[in-house]
Amino acid sequence: MADRGVLLVTGGSRGIGAAVCRLGARAGYGVVVNYAARQDAAEALVAEIEAEGGRAVAVKGDVGVEADILALFQAADRFGPLAVLVNNAGIVDRPATLVEMTAERLERMFRVNTIGSMLCAREAIKRLSTAKGGRGGAIVNISSAATKLGAAGLFVDYAASKGAIDTFTVGLARELATEGVRVCAVRPGIIETDIHASGGLPDRVRDLTPSLPMKRPGTAEEVARAVLWLASEEASYSTGAILDVSGARAILP
Repeated sequence: MADRGVLLVTGGSRGIGAAVCRLGARAGYGVVVNYAARQDAAEALVAEIEAEGGRAVAVKGDVGVEADILALFQAADRFGPLAVLVNNAGIVDRPATLVEMTAERLERMFRVNTIGSMLCAREAIKRLSTAKGGRGGAIVNISSAATKLGAAGLFVDYAASKGAIDTFTVGLARELATEGVRVCAVRPGIIETDIHASGGLPDRVRDLTPSLPMKRPGTAEEVARAVLWLASEEASYSTGAILDVSGARAILP
């Protein structure tokens, strides 16, 4: 299996992040599985990848803390040369309207979902940019179909934090267009992961399924396939692209 360099996946221990790690390892990347709290899940994923003949390491770090981000990238440096960053780590809170949201909730949402992704991208650029001595590479941000739908009455803060990711993706892609670093994003729709339970709606996928255009939720692996394609040389002329993986849910009239 060819060594494609290191794939760093923030929030890589579960859900979409874990699916990206699995497919990335099978594609020949050495995988850095970042996690904030679930060491057991991260280490189990590393063992699974190694059992299949891949290379992986679990690294703890909260992307809402700059010092953790710096330590995460230093650990990745020890594992090998960075090739791809997937900004997957993100949070959602309990359903609420804006008038019910505290400043602390809003600050945390943007600190993790938006600022954390920007700081991770900053550190990746230092290693990838040909203008800084790097070999080039890719950054793939995980956005959300909520950026188009707004998540009214539920998670407008989450939707706004991901809307910022869309704008950031386009701007950074243009900023790095001559430096060998492509920047793209994927907008998942309703995907069967535990993020819904963490937001206090464990039955959300089941409840929404009848209203989905395809009458089924997406899977984490379906999102991961899009991520790995955007990160690959097969997408060599795609930068600033934002790919919907939403089963047509986010198509506006």
